This record gives sequence, structure tokens and C-alpha cells, in this order.
Amino acid sequence: MPITNPTVSACTARRGARALIFLAVTIVYAGVWLALAMLFSVIFRSAATAALVTLGLWLFLSVIWPALAPAIAEAFVSPEHQATLVTTAQMLARLSPSTLFGECVLALLDPTTRTLGPVYLSQQQGAVMGAPLPLWDSVMVAWPQIVGMVAASILLFVGGYVAFQRQEVRA
Repeated sequence: MPITNPTVSACTARRGARALIFLAVTIVYAGVWLALAMLFSVIFRSAATAALVTLGLWLFLSVIWPALAPAIAEAFVSPEHQATLVTTAQMLARLSPSTLFGECVLALLDPTTRTLGPVYLSQQQGAVMGAPLPLWDSVMVAWPQIVGMVAASILLFVGGYVAFQRQEVRA
């Protein structure tokens, strides 16, 4: 009869739970891009045009927008307000589903991540540096990003449905 270590099996179960939540978040992220592709396929008559516009928007939001957001924030916020500048740049970057997904991945798969924004002294009081967060706390850190991606996919699906119904009424 094999000898099992309860600590190892509990750690494996926690990793499995993190992996399942990561899978759910990945499906939601893919749902955002699926909803966007469906919206553009309803709006544009040509499938090639819809695919190219969706691909272009994906490239823009995944590659260019995260680099462009801090520059836009600097244009509107004075440099002497550093905390406001960082917060504004982060809020603008979070308009991209790729940024939201990246932050979810960081919070879920790295249990030592305690926050996804600026770290304040009040957040560090009583915290043991490098100590892993429990699964529920990691989910709570990523919860606003998860809700943002779910809301984006719902809004895009609803937009595609409304656009489709309007075309059906006119036809």
C-alpha cells in the first residue's frame, strides 16, 4: 500500500482548483473576442472584412494600446501628480481585454500577488512578504478584471444581437 503525504495532496488540489478557475477565465477571455468577431460579422457584409477588422482591433488592443495608454495619461494628468498619473494609465490600459486577462493570470497563477495596482503602506501592514495567498483571496484580487471581461462579452453579444435583429427587420 503506497504512503501518501496529506500536504502534497492538498497542494495538488489547490493547484487543480487554480487551474480550473484559470480555464474559466480563459474561456471568458475567448468569449470576448468571439463576441467581437460575431458583432463585426453582423455589421460588415463581407466575411473577409469582418475578419480583418477583428484581427486589426485585436492587434491594436493587445500590442499598441498597453504602450499607448501611459502616453495618453501623461497628456491629461500633470507629471507632479504621480499617483494619479499611474492610476489613470492603468485604468486606460484596462480598456483592453488582453490587459484584463494578463492581470487575471498574474493574480490566479502567482499566489504571492497581493494587488494589481499601486501598493500602499496600509496594504503591507501585517503581510508576510512572499507568503502565498489562499485561492479565494487570489480570486478576489482578480475579481474586478473577471467581471470586466464578462461584462464586455455580454455587451458585445447583446450589441451583435441587436444589430442582427435590426437587419432582419429591414430585410
